[in-house]
Amino acid sequence: MARAADRYVCQSCGSVHNKWSGRCDSCGEWNSIVEEIPMASIPKGLKAGKGKAIELVGLKGETSHPDRWESGIAEFDRTCGGGLVPGSAVLIGGDPGIGKSTVVLQAVAALSVKGLNCLYVSGEESVAQIRLRATRLGLEDAPLKLCSETNLRNILSTIDEAKPDIVVIDSIQTMFVDTVESAPGSVSQVRASAQEIIRLAKRRDFAVLLVGHVTKDGQIAGPRVLEHMVDTVLYFEGDRGHQFRILRAVKNRFGGTDEIGVFEMSDQGLNEVPNPSALFLTSRNEAVSGAAVFAGMEGSRPILVEIQALVSPSSLATPRRAVVGWDSGRLAMVMAVLEARCGMSFAGLDVYLNVAGGMRVMEPAADLAVAAALMSSISDISIPQEAILFGEISLAGEVRPVAQANARLKEAAKLGFTKAWMPTPHQHGDKKADKSQNTSLDLFELDKVGDLRARFASD
Repeated sequence: MARAADRYVCQSCGSVHNKWSGRCDSCGEWNSIVEEIPMASIPKGLKAGKGKAIELVGLKGETSHPDRWESGIAEFDRTCGGGLVPGSAVLIGGDPGIGKSTVVLQAVAALSVKGLNCLYVSGEESVAQIRLRATRLGLEDAPLKLCSETNLRNILSTIDEAKPDIVVIDSIQTMFVDTVESAPGSVSQVRASAQEIIRLAKRRDFAVLLVGHVTKDGQIAGPRVLEHMVDTVLYFEGDRGHQFRILRAVKNRFGGTDEIGVFEMSDQGLNEVPNPSALFLTSRNEAVSGAAVFAGMEGSRPILVEIQALVSPSSLATPRRAVVGWDSGRLAMVMAVLEARCGMSFAGLDVYLNVAGGMRVMEPAADLAVAAALMSSISDISIPQEAILFGEISLAGEVRPVAQANARLKEAAKLGFTKAWMPTPHQHGDKKADKSQNTSLDLFELDKVGDLRARFASD
């Protein structure tokens, strides 16, 4: 039998090479390529036996949908789509120290109090360290079972004996399979460990929560196939300088994506924030130039955040463009539209843009708020504090309607805002914003971005 060809796999991105090299051509990482033993090739002349026919069923069946397990932490349950589904696999990633282990411990402790059999497996901390954190969070009386182990064979045997409803693996990068000849955390080990745990979860119908490390680029470490194997992928975002933490769903087979849960970091752990808009706008005491309130949507939830812009003279040959919490490419587009359609000039000016509270805005509906903040800063005219803005700006300078306008307006009215600068709704398509349902808001509809100047003059 011919010898199988050697395989050299990058432990950072998972790309396969024919020979070893010091630098990966795919991701650019150094000293990340290691040799892996390939599967033995099938001997020549060996024929595969005939398999067993699979029973085929229709889409509509008599079996009822499984009940979701709700932890009682509304922000966590919302992000998961309404609770954990039996037999599902959830991957939670985030920066070091952001609070991944804390939020998972709080969730499974709450589920164990409700009578579910929960098992917490830690590969990074000892049992004493987990107990210390539980005491600090006030969870020491929860009937949660703990263990500290990294050998996957022992973990699977423990699961077979304990028969838990929910299993937490913290973290998947520390687990290792003794039949794979590579170090823990490598692409092969992460892939093999996750595959075995998920296969057992599907067969035994228990939910598994996998905590994952992230790389310096913010992506979950290990093979990209890991995110395809699980049912739900959650990213825990936040800035160490802010007390807010955001749990964002980027994939969910049992619920909607782009849902977020907002938490506030405190000495007693992570506290859920039922009304994030009120906290993001708590420091608005007086009207200042360059500040605009954007009415955005995160999944099915409307959230109001403050967008801050500062335009100042630059002493550099190439002025700075600094962006925090928004897309820098989108900012360059909005500035280009303001220069071409409104006659504004940013030559020789530094531009700084920030989304207050550590929030990250991703939808194009923030274009109008960003344009208004830039216009306010460069003209030193403040936007009325009682006004909210939303709308997408096209390259032609048009202000285009966005989805769920009524939900944005209702959230603004609930928080005491009285004015809304928004695009003119189309006659066909989304329903026009009903002014009778938003009697406390004065709606100022804008067709083009140049109409912002008229609004500044009138207000």
